[in-house]
Amino acid sequence: MIEQLFGSKTRVKLLQLFYSNPNRSFYVREITRKIDEQINSVRRELANLLNVGIIVSDNTNNRLYYEVNQNYEYYEPLSVIFGNGTMSSTAAADAPAKSKTKKTPVSAESERLKSLGNLQLVLYTGQFTRDESSGIDMLVVGDINQNALQKYVAELEKQENKDIRYAVMTPTEFNYRRQIKDRFITTVLDSKKQVLVDNTVSL
Repeated sequence: MIEQLFGSKTRVKLLQLFYSNPNRSFYVREITRKIDEQINSVRRELANLLNVGIIVSDNTNNRLYYEVNQNYEYYEPLSVIFGNGTMSSTAAADAPAKSKTKKTPVSAESERLKSLGNLQLVLYTGQFTRDESSGIDMLVVGDINQNALQKYVAELEKQENKDIRYAVMTPTEFNYRRQIKDRFITTVLDSKKQVLVDNTVSL
């Protein structure tokens, strides 16, 4: 049904990929691997989405990256359809009370993360968002099962075909380091990031 509405299966898969991963950039071959579609079809639909303004592109180290355009006029409604099923806090504040959603993003990835323990915050940065200022690719805050985390990271590294640099903290340590404006935490939180789980008071 939704494929008929939006024109093609490849286009729908691309929209789901981009809107489920705001702030994350992908290159063409990475996209074809993730959505399991032919590269010519992917290139054609990427050109269409670029032309409309739904996504933006950027060339880094002779590789063209694509990510969702969060300034696009219809970003919010498309995000509800194709993304995490949530609105941004600004949009939620403007919506009727019964339509407001929780701040915590809901995605397939955050569902997988539940097995790690009682999570307070999980975010991607670094290689995932092409912002190396933080020096890591993933931050995990919570009461964590270390064996489950190591298994998760190993699977993620295999899935992404890259080594993942990650930091793990208890909620007490994270909150203290944020309170004293610890340089590492401040840099990570100020970096370009994709938030998978957020049960903190605020970022």
